[in-house]
Amino acid sequence: MKKWGWGLCGLLVLLGLIYGGYWWYQRQQTIATGNLRATTFALVSSAENSSLNYHQQYRYIEDIGDGRGYTAGIIGFTSGTGDLLQVVRKYQKLRPHNRLVRYLPALKRVNGTASHQGLGPKFVRAWRQAARDQRLIQAQDAIVDRLYLRPAIRAAQQDGLTPLGQYIYYDAMVVHGPGASADSFGGIRRVAKQRAKTPRQGGQATTYLRTFLTVRAKIMRQEKAHHDLSRLKAQWQFVQEHKDRLQLPLTWTMYQQKFRLTATKLKQLSADTQSNR
Repeated sequence: MKKWGWGLCGLLVLLGLIYGGYWWYQRQQTIATGNLRATTFALVSSAENSSLNYHQQYRYIEDIGDGRGYTAGIIGFTSGTGDLLQVVRKYQKLRPHNRLVRYLPALKRVNGTASHQGLGPKFVRAWRQAARDQRLIQAQDAIVDRLYLRPAIRAAQQDGLTPLGQYIYYDAMVVHGPGASADSFGGIRRVAKQRAKTPRQGGQATTYLRTFLTVRAKIMRQEKAHHDLSRLKAQWQFVQEHKDRLQLPLTWTMYQQKFRLTATKLKQLSADTQSNR
């Protein structure tokens, strides 16, 4: 009996170590770095720029007519919401004498509006030229991480979500902003948590994420620029396919355009990113 007892205790300890190690591994899996970051950026780029080549989007800039002025850079920072201003300020710290510094006063004035006053075609050209500078790429990445990516990961971990949930939260932050108002990420998350339990609260991830996407869909339909719900349909498809770790391959449709992301394609995208740095 003693031998059986010790054997059982040993087995329980072993199972505890295995489960604990698995839990720790899952906890450390985030979209902050490596292949998961590249996968997330490619997914968001397919929605924002109709391309998987996210590294090409650092130079992007145009007014898309959504009332937020200029949309620019890797995730679409805007002159009307202030995050584009933050990027240029960060760039100034990294390279004090740069071609965008002169536009800081204008970016401050147009914050909160759709105005181009003090910006215009000259600013557009200056942005595209400056985006060849590694320092501006670093500035964009720094603001992405601070305002959107890290807060999204933190919130997802608090709710017990996997990398798929982290990506879904991040995409919502990019589109709606990280605020607490009803039409911001914080408001969407708050309503979703009122309607369904998160995995951390003992709920099912599928049920909670479906609720989150449903709440977000209602907000998106209120904006002319976001009536097409392709990005939400793609995310729900990944939930149904149990792509919890964003494991490849991923196949989806965005605005009637089909995308397929494989390990080979991801490696190519990552190599292109390094060659542009």
